[in-house]
Formats: sequence, structure tokens, C-alpha cells
Amino acid sequence: MIRNRLSLAIGLTLFIGAAHVQAQDAGETAKTEKKDEAATLDSIEVTARRRTESLQKVPVAVTAFTEDGLRELQASNIDGLQGAVPNLNIVQGRGSSNSVNAFIRGIGQPDALQTFDPGVGMYVDDVYYSRINGAMFSLFDVSRVEVLRGPQGTLYGKNSTGGAIKVITKDPGDATEGAVEITAGDYDRAEGRFFITTPMSDKASISLAAAKITRDGYINDPVTNKDYNDEDTEAARIKLALHPSDDFSAVFSVDYTHQDNALTLGRPTAPLVRTDFALGAVTLLTPPLGDYNYQSRTSFGSDKGQQMTHWGAAGTLSWNVTPEWLIKSISSYRELETASFIDIDASQFELGDVFVGLNQHQFSQELQFQYDNDSNFQATYGLYYLQEKVPSHQEAYADDLISFFGAPVSFLRTIDDDLQTTSEAAFAHINWELSQGWILSAGIRYTRETKDYDRSTSTFWGPPLGAFSGTFAFTAKDSWTAITPSFSLKKEFSDKTMAYFSANRGFKSGGFNGRANSPGEVSSFDPEFVWTYELGLKTQSEDGRFQGNAAVFHSDYRDFQARVSEVTNPGAPIPNFTFPVLNAGKLAINGIEFEGVALVGDNTRFTAQAAWLDASYEEFIDPRVVLNPALASLHEHVPFSPEFTARLAATHSFNLASGSMLTLGGDLSYRSETWLSVDNRPELRQGAYTLAGLFGTYDSADRNWQIRAGVRNLTNTEYKTDAQEFSSVGNIQTVYYGMPRNWYASFRYNF
Repeated sequence: MIRNRLSLAIGLTLFIGAAHVQAQDAGETAKTEKKDEAATLDSIEVTARRRTESLQKVPVAVTAFTEDGLRELQASNIDGLQGAVPNLNIVQGRGSSNSVNAFIRGIGQPDALQTFDPGVGMYVDDVYYSRINGAMFSLFDVSRVEVLRGPQGTLYGKNSTGGAIKVITKDPGDATEGAVEITAGDYDRAEGRFFITTPMSDKASISLAAAKITRDGYINDPVTNKDYNDEDTEAARIKLALHPSDDFSAVFSVDYTHQDNALTLGRPTAPLVRTDFALGAVTLLTPPLGDYNYQSRTSFGSDKGQQMTHWGAAGTLSWNVTPEWLIKSISSYRELETASFIDIDASQFELGDVFVGLNQHQFSQELQFQYDNDSNFQATYGLYYLQEKVPSHQEAYADDLISFFGAPVSFLRTIDDDLQTTSEAAFAHINWELSQGWILSAGIRYTRETKDYDRSTSTFWGPPLGAFSGTFAFTAKDSWTAITPSFSLKKEFSDKTMAYFSANRGFKSGGFNGRANSPGEVSSFDPEFVWTYELGLKTQSEDGRFQGNAAVFHSDYRDFQARVSEVTNPGAPIPNFTFPVLNAGKLAINGIEFEGVALVGDNTRFTAQAAWLDASYEEFIDPRVVLNPALASLHEHVPFSPEFTARLAATHSFNLASGSMLTLGGDLSYRSETWLSVDNRPELRQGAYTLAGLFGTYDSADRNWQIRAGVRNLTNTEYKTDAQEFSSVGNIQTVYYGMPRNWYASFRYNF
């Protein structure tokens, strides 16, 4: 079956390429030059292979968005990419305003617990961000975003199995210029963004970017009338660029982000249950089914919210030692501090209420040695080092989970743990033109990662269970190594068309059960690996008005890390809730991806993407299923892997008599049925849905000022984005929803 599907996919890819109906960048825009519309599509350069290359020449499945493209997406945060990239699922992480849940081609990691590494690597200016906490980037000073699909096992950071998302911020320029933008909208949305760059001398320049973003919440507690799921973010970045000689340059940056948000509330979808010693299971809440009214309750007081402070400094040095050799150094230090209350059960009861506070800091250093003979051979050799420390304090409150003859028994668990990770790697990658039009690329990376983990947890039971209170602690250490090669062969048929075949291996290191509360739960899990084989085609029409990409791929994904929820002693007076992490088995993932952009006439542009994904378990080793075969249906579907995704967008510009311009645009994005948890609970799924957006822009004749207005989720579609599944604890099954219809208007002045 897989062979037949791949054969069909390859045939479709070649047909699409021959027809020249392709696309690439939803953010690629036909920029206007004063009064004249560009007659061809703009070329975009990317750094997907750590050197600057044309998007249409690089043998990698990559989607790139310029600043203008992000504005057309109406994306203010990184999750605004949802729907615009084939086989990408990127949403706000469950129950947390500052984390991101990213899956590419069915591979990711939704759990924000610090003992898990991300499945999709997140980078800002080539600096790796180790946590999915703090990765919900506000796009306030972005030059370009690149999304690399498939394992990045040779050239990138700590290695990743799913892919990488790269944010490239604006560098200081050699002229004084900038922009200021203010935005207002419903839900009391108010934003201010600012960017300025200016030369300090003929050898130095500086830039400053800042943003203040506020919005009221769209989830309401009907009893207290307090709003939740809001946003209150302050962010700034300063950059200094030095170029003392033609052979040496340096860019230094410092960035700061602070968030002070209310809780992020979801909706309970299953009856919430208390365990009573005398009465057995007691239902506390039976949630209504049907349409959601965007109302939820919480047991937390109004003073409990979610705070984050995230800052860092980085320096990139580039030295042309000879005409052929470039040495590049990327150094970075980052700190992330969070203090978040999360109501996992999303109700007025204390069943799964937690506090998570961490103070993560990391240092990374990368050295690259790049060679280019200015002819047929390029190479990149490098060394990479990362040290991360993540001490954290957590508390779990569950006064409504256990009762004795109807009287609640108080419960508190405190956790103090510390994870230290050291990652070391050496890598090499070459690009060799064998003959006219035939280019071979190959690379290899050796990675060694060591983790030290200390955990201490104390349990405090109220009467009559006080005797069961106690403290448990353990220490663990382990290390893992991996060799991850990559290979591609590219054939350039002409300046406008090329095809490639690639094979890449990805690796994500193992770890420890960060929810172990007893000796029997102490365990480590092994690394996961993936091999992905891909055939791609990129083409442009001769007149430069149509271009696009298509790819077909097969991934062999092994030992993937899955957190499950179970009760190990059903029927006992005090249930033992455990959350083991399993190297659950194997997945086979097949897919087809297509992107296209076309200029029609002088002022109309169409952009499209479509993807098909077949992600299925070949093996899922779950001890619960061994004990109870009826639970086999828990793993029929791979989470966050919809079978079909598609998007169609169009813009049309009207040249007005004054020389000004009016642009109207809109898009439709479709996503088929999506499961939102590893355990396939019926309510933790989202059926197929379509979102629509519209915007309009007025640019002055001199292009110095702009007015923009838009609406997102035009049809007010109700849709789920993520879920919490802790069904062994009070039957918690909580879902989170995307924002209802919302509008905005902004004014921008360029100087």
C-alpha cells in the first residue's frame, strides 16, 4: 500500500511540475515600487543550509515568509503560521499562554514538561531555544520566517526529528529608517510596535525594536465575570552591527520579553469524578455537550495568572580568513523564568490544578568553518555546544479528588527538581556540483547528550489520610549518542526547474519520567529516531509569474516518546495515579505537499498550499492494552496529524489616480479531522473545519504611511486547538479553543 501511494505521489509531483502550477511562499509578495507593480515574483533567499541560497534552488522542503507575507497572513504571533505551511500544526500550548505546540509531518512534542525536548526546533537568529515554553514568539521585528519540514539532523542546533522553525530578525542598516505602528480591535485589543535603525559611523550601526501588545480574554467566568485567555506582552530588542573591515563583521543583540496574563482556560469534555472511600465514584460535574459558549470556571482566585520573563544576549562574528574560507561564531546566553497557574480540569473543582515555576538558563556556542571555491564545491564544518539548567518548583492541588463519606480530603503535592543537559556535536556538510546540472550534497553529525536529573516530591494528605503523607526523591543520570547523516542529489534541468532526492536522519535524546512520584515510577526513556526519504520538484515559469514546489516523502519514525495516564492499583483505597513515558514503537508517515504562487495580470496574486498526510502506528507498545485489549482503540490515530490541509489566498491591488494604492485580500484554510492527544479520547478530537480571513490596506502615494483593517475567523467558526488528557485523575479531558471572530485596524508610518 505504501509503495502504491508513493508511486502515485511521485507521478502527481512530476505532473504538477510539468504543468508549471506550483507555489512556494504565502509570504512572497510582489512588492510595489512607488506607482508601478512588479511584473514578476520576487526572489527569496533563505539560510536553510546555514548559508544564503535561493529558495527555489535549495533541495529542502522549506517555506519562507517575508515581513510583508506575515502581514498578509495577519500573523502577530508565531502560531499565525497555522494553515499556511503544508503539514504544519502550530498552536498555543495547552493551558499555557507562553508555550507553543508545534508538529511538522506528524512529529512533535506537545508536553511542556522540562524533561521533554521539543520535536520541532525553534531558532531565533540561529540560536536554538531549548523549551517550548517561551517559544510563542511575538512577530514584532521580523525580517523573515523559514519553516523547514523534515528532520534536521546535520546542520541544526540540538538536532530535531520533526523540523525547524527559524525566525530571522531585522539587522541594523546603513541608513536611518524605521516604522511605527499602532493597532486597535475588539476584545479591547491595543498594540504598539516600533523599529528604527541608524548608522553610528561608516563602520557601525544600531537598531531598536519594541512592542506592547494587550488584548482582553475571550473566555469568561460567568460567576465572577472575569475574562481569561488574554494577552499582555512587552518586548524589545536592540542590535549593534559592526563592520570594521571588509573581512570582518559582527552583530550583537539583546532581547527582552515579559508577559503578565490571566489563566488560559479550556473546556471540560467528560464528567469530572471524585473517588469516595464509602460511596465510590462521585460525579462532580457533567459538562454540557454541543456548541461552546466560551465560558469556563476555575478554582483559582483572580490573582492567579501566568507570568513569563524571557531575555537573552547573542553575538555572531563572521571573518573571511581567505577568499575561500569564512569562520563564523554564534554565541548566546538566555534565561527564561515562568510562574504559571494552570487549571487543567477547567472547572471550579480542585482536581488537576497546578503551579509551574521554572528558571531556565542556557549557554550555547557554535563554530562554523565555511568553504566556497566560487565554482563547484562548498562545505560547512562545525562544532556545537549547549549547556542548559532547568530548576523548577511545582505544586499540585486536588482537594476535590478524594473524599471520605462525602467529606473532601485535602491534597497537596510539591515538587522541586533540576535538570541539567549538556549537548556536544561535530558536523560536516558538503555541496559538490558533479557535472553540469548535477549537484550532490551530503552531511554527517555526531551528537552526544548528557542529562542529570534530581527530583524531590512531597505529598501532604489531610485527615484521615495524613499517615500517607511523605517525601520521595531520586537522582538519575544518563547519556546518549547518535550519528545522523543527510544526503541529497539535485538535478537542475534549467534555470527555472530542478528536482531532488534526499534522505535525512533525525534524533531526539532520551530523558527521565518527570512525573515519577514513587520508586516504581522512576524510569528513563530512550531517544527517538526518524529517517525521511523525499522527492521534490521546484519550478518557475519563464516569465517569472508562476512558481512553486511539490514534495512527496516517507518517514520511518521509531521509539517515539509518548506520555500516557493510568491508575496502577484500581480499586485500592487510595488510587495510584501514574504517568509513564513510553518509547511506544513505530510510525510510518507518508505525505504529499504542494505550494504555489501566481501573478495574474499586474495586480492580482493567488497563493495556495495543499497537503496530504498518512501517519499511522505500525506498533504501539502500551502495557495497558496488554492488560486490557479493549483499549487498543486508544491508538488508532496519530495526534496533530490531519490527513488533509489546504489554503487558498488572493490579493488584488487598485492603483488610484493619486498614486496611492488600495489592496484587498482574503484567504480560506481547511484542516481535516485532528486528534488532540496520544490517547484517542472521543471528545479530544476536532472535526474538519475551514477558517476565513479578510483584510484591506491603503498605502499612500509615497508609501510612507499605511492604513490596514482585517478580520480573522470571519465565519466565527468554533474549533479546538489542543487538549489535556489526564483521564486517570478525575477523568480530566480538557480541550482548548481558537479565538472567535475578531477584527482590528492599524496605522503604520514608515520613515
